[in-house]
Parts: sequence; C-alpha cells; structure tokens
Amino acid sequence: MFPVMYEVKQKLGGPQELDIAAAVAREFVRRDMRSRIIPGQKVAVAAGSRGIANIAAIVAAVIGEFKKLGAAPFIVPAMGSHGGATAEGQAKVLKQLGIEEAAMGAPVVSSMEVVEIGKTPGGVPVFLDKAAAEAEGVFVVNRVKPHTDFNGNVGSGLTKMVAIGLGNHQGCVTLHTHGLTANIPLAAKVAIDAGRVVGGLAIIENSHEQTAMLRLLLPDEFLTEEPDLLAEARRMMARLPVEDIDVLIVKEMGKNFSGTGMDTNVLGRMKVEGEREPETPRIKRVVVLDLSDKSYGNALGIGLADLTTRRLIDKIDHAAMYTNVLSTSYLERGKIPIFLERDQDAISAALRAIGPVPSAMARVCVIKNTLEMETLYVSEALKAELGHLPATPVGALPFTDAGELKLFA
Repeated sequence: MFPVMYEVKQKLGGPQELDIAAAVAREFVRRDMRSRIIPGQKVAVAAGSRGIANIAAIVAAVIGEFKKLGAAPFIVPAMGSHGGATAEGQAKVLKQLGIEEAAMGAPVVSSMEVVEIGKTPGGVPVFLDKAAAEAEGVFVVNRVKPHTDFNGNVGSGLTKMVAIGLGNHQGCVTLHTHGLTANIPLAAKVAIDAGRVVGGLAIIENSHEQTAMLRLLLPDEFLTEEPDLLAEARRMMARLPVEDIDVLIVKEMGKNFSGTGMDTNVLGRMKVEGEREPETPRIKRVVVLDLSDKSYGNALGIGLADLTTRRLIDKIDHAAMYTNVLSTSYLERGKIPIFLERDQDAISAALRAIGPVPSAMARVCVIKNTLEMETLYVSEALKAELGHLPATPVGALPFTDAGELKLFA
C-alpha cells in the first residue's frame, strides 16, 4: 500500500537579470575595468562545468567587454577534475554548455598542465592552469552558492574557482587531500597575491534557477565580499518546505543539478569526513530513481542515497565517476547503495525501512531533482503541515505497469 499524494506548489522567486549583456556591461563600467586592462593584454577567462543559467551568454558578454577594452581574451576550463580529468573531456563539457570558439568569439584553450605558483602558510602547494599562468590576467566567472562538500564563509564561487577549478586535476586532488574549508581561502590568496587575477564575475541565481544578480568583484574583494553574496544566494535558494521526512524520492540526480549529483544542502547529508552533518532537514531514507543523461554517466553522489534502481546503475560510467570521487577523497559518495529492479520496488523497500510507521501515515516527499523544487508531491502526513500552500490530490503513488513512477514523467 502506498500513501495518498498531493501536488504542491511552493512560492519561490527572487529578482532576475533580464538583459545579461547589459548587466555585464554595467558591471565592467561600475568597477572601471578600462583602467585595469592594457590594450593587447591576454586575459584567460575561466569557466566551469556547472549547469549555470545563461552561462554561455554570460561568458560571451564577458569576452565582448574585454574586446571592447582592447584585450585579447581566451577561455580556459576551470573545473578541477571534471570532464574525466582530461583536456578533451573538459573542452567537451564547455562545448555542451554552449561555450566554444565559434559561439564565444574567443578560442578555448584546454589543458591539464599546471604550474606551481606558491604554497599556503601551511605548506600546501598551489597550482594554476598553465595557459592561465602564462596569460597577463585571469578573470573568473562562476556562480556563488552554498557548497556541497564543506561549510564555511565561502562556498562555490570565485574563490573556489581560483583555488581548485583553475588548479585542474592536480590542484583539485591536492586541496581535497589537505582539507577544503581551511585551505580554499589560503590557496586563493596565494593566486591573488601573485597578481594573476584581474577580477571575477559572481553569478547569483534565484530559486527558479534564473540569473538574479551579476556582481563584478576585484581580486582583493573575493575573500571579503563573497561571504555576503553567499548569504544572499543561501537566502534565495530553493529548499524543502518541511524538516522531517520519512522517505524522500528524488526522480533524477546528475552533475547538471549539483556537483554531488544531489545537493547536500537539500538532502541534509554531507558524508565528508571532518565536516559536520547539516542539522536539517532530517530524512530517514533517500531513494533516487534515475541519472540524468547530461551527467554523462558520472553518478558521484549516489552514495548519499539509501536505495536506487537498476536503471540508474546501468547508466553509470564507473571510470568517469571514480575519477571524480577519488580526486575528492570522499569515498562514501561513490558507494553504490542497495538497488532494485523497479522504481516501485525501491520505494516499497524504503517504506519498509522507516520503522513502525504505516505506509498511509508515512511522511513522503517526491521531487524532480534537488535543483527544481517549485513543484513537489507530498503525502497526507506532510500536507497537514503545508496548509498554506495550494495542494491538488493525485491519489496513491502512481506507477506504470512496468513499475516506473509516473510523477514528473
């Protein structure tokens, strides 16, 4: 027996930048980048691997602004060990995001070569992409949001991209080995003090995954101003509307939704040695049903789930996933959970594994993924807590004859 479910709509929102090119141009003028760039200067524009809204348009606009200033911009991947930790793989990831020479008007220079540019006070070596190190300036473009691997005043953003993304595979492995929370700011400071970085464009998204804000920070502002932007991003991010759940069903995971496949801030699970687990939400069992095609077989984060399906397991490219997992050293996240043949079987098993709670009374929530949560499905027990939100009954959890969950089909 499965609980009766209701479709619920969360009221999410936030500001939105409607004209990306104009917003980027505004920021270049506001920070007087003309006085900071010498005509002919070669500038490496760093772009990452995340599914950031409007990322191709944003990078293209940045390239355009540097050209207006007479600079010679080119693009470098800044994604640590993503893309299988190969130059070809990282160029392919950027191309799939719409970032390629023909569209950007600037070449993409992808290489795993790095140079050591210094050491942190604790002796941790800091690496920088060789092409970026040979440029006359580095400008990073990244979304600021709470990170899924560590707690601290900086999460994903400009500081992390300088410290890890631009360090390629070697830099990524080095910092993960020595600890992220303490060393990311220190490593970024080494790069900034070396004079390589000329600035960065911070992207903040609203809870609809739309570009909400664009802010150009100068190098000496990364460590001081980014924490405030992180707080704003945290305020706007989508989250579950309740704190206690018996079974959370995630329809689909993937690198295009989160660096960990499923956002740890949504799940309330970190699984990183030395980092404290989030206090909320409190979820007894997590079931993930499928892997996004745009994750290209990389199921890093599958270890955050308790149960999954054979369909998902069959999609895993173990070589790509293990390269990513091993570079982080967070092995728990790469462990395969119990997997069953069908969605229906996995969900039934989860309901049996929550203790002496009748299925009809179970607190069950279904989400599409951990990024898109405006629409969700909740059981009767949870609906009682969400009386302020409009709810439409859909009956018992619906499955096809093949046992596949119909919700978010």
